[in-house]
Amino acid sequence: MKHKIFSKPVFTATLIIFLSTIQVFAQQNGVDSDLEVVQKVADFILSENKLGFKDDQGNNYASYKDIPKDKEVSFASKYGEWHYTNGVINLAMMHLASHTGESKYYDYAKNHIAHGFENYKFFQSRFKNDRPHHKYPLGQLWTMLELDDFGAISASMLEVMKKDDNATYKEYIENGAKRMTYGQDRLFDKTLVRTFPQEMTLWADDLYMSVPFLSRLAVYTGENKYFDDAINQVLNFDKYLWNPHNGLYFHCYYTDTEQNGVAHWGRSNGWLVLSQIHLLERLPDGYPGKDKVIKNLEKQLIGLSRYQDQDGLWRQLLDKNDSYQETSASAMFVQGFAKAITEGWIDKRFASVALRGWDGLRKTMITEDGQVKDICVGTGISDDLIFYYTRPARANEKHGVGSVIDAGLEVIKLKEYLKK
Repeated sequence: MKHKIFSKPVFTATLIIFLSTIQVFAQQNGVDSDLEVVQKVADFILSENKLGFKDDQGNNYASYKDIPKDKEVSFASKYGEWHYTNGVINLAMMHLASHTGESKYYDYAKNHIAHGFENYKFFQSRFKNDRPHHKYPLGQLWTMLELDDFGAISASMLEVMKKDDNATYKEYIENGAKRMTYGQDRLFDKTLVRTFPQEMTLWADDLYMSVPFLSRLAVYTGENKYFDDAINQVLNFDKYLWNPHNGLYFHCYYTDTEQNGVAHWGRSNGWLVLSQIHLLERLPDGYPGKDKVIKNLEKQLIGLSRYQDQDGLWRQLLDKNDSYQETSASAMFVQGFAKAITEGWIDKRFASVALRGWDGLRKTMITEDGQVKDICVGTGISDDLIFYYTRPARANEKHGVGSVIDAGLEVIKLKEYLKK
C-alpha cells in the first residue's frame, strides 16, 4: 500500500493556516509580533552601546583627545570594539534599518565605523609591540594580521559606504583586498588558512571572515575575481571539512596530519551557512559555480535539519544531545533556512524547520526586555571534546545577538513569502 503524499499546494495551504492561527493567537493574547521582538533585541544593544574608552579606575573618555598622557584605556563597551562580531552586528542593524526605515539602527553601524577611524591613529602611534595586537584598542584596525581582524568588519564597512563614503574608508578596503588576496596564508589550492595555533590550519569560522567581504568586493569593484575566489573558498572548505557520515562539518582541518578536529561545533557550522548566503545573494544568475554553491548549501541545510531538537533549537555540539542548547548557531540556522526558502535555493517544505527554530528562540532564549540568553563565548579549536562541552554560554554575547536580529527578519520575510 502506497503512502499518501501531500502535494505542494496542500502543503502550502497547511502552512498558511498554521501561520494565520499563530497570528490570531498572538493578537488575542498580547504577544509581541516578530518585528517587535527583533526591535527589542536591537534596542537593548543600543541602550548598552557606548562609544569611547575607559581606564581601570572607571573614568570614561569619549575620544582619544580626552585621554590623559600615558593613561592605559580599554573600550568603554564591547560594542565599540573592532572585531568581527561587531561587523556581524553592524550588518544586522543595517538590515533592520532597511526593513523598518528607522535611522537609529543604520546610525549605530555608521557611528561605529566612524569612531574607529577617528581614534585609531592615536593608539597606533603609542603601540610599542608590548602585547598582542588584539589586546590594544583598535589594534585590529591597522594591523590586519588575521582574517577575523578585518574581513567581517570590512563587509559591514562596504555597506556603510553606500551612503557614507570617504577616502579613508576606500583606502582601508583596498588594503583589505590586497591583504586577503596576496598577504593571507593559503594552501596550494588557494584555500585560506591560519598560522595559529598550528601552522596552516583550516578553521570553518574563516569562511565567514572572508566570503562576505569577497562577495561585496566583487560588487564594489566590478571585478569577478573576488566572486571566483569566494566560490573557490566555499567548495574547498566543503572538501576539507564535510563529514559525509553524519551530514555535518568539522570545526577544523590540520594540514600537517591531514586530519579533522574532533568537534561538529554549532557556531562554526553556522558561519558556513551564513557565508554561502552572503555569496549567493550577490552572485548574478547563471554565474559559473553558483549552482554548485546552491547545491552545497542545500546539502548542509538538509543535514542540519536532522539535528534540530524538540524545542526547535540546536546544540553546542550538533551531534551531542547532552551538550547545551546554543543560541548563536540556532539563530544562524534559522536565518539560513528562511533565506534559502524565500530565495528558492531550497524547497519550502523546510519552512517548518525555520519557523520552529524561531519559535524556540522566542520562547527559550529571548527575554521580555530583548536580552538574548545562552550564547557561547569566543571559541578556538581543540582536540579535546570537553573543551567544547564546557565553553561558557552568556547573555548578550556579541557572537550571537546580530544573528538573532537577522534570523527574526528573515522569518518575517519567510512568513510573507508563504502567504503568496
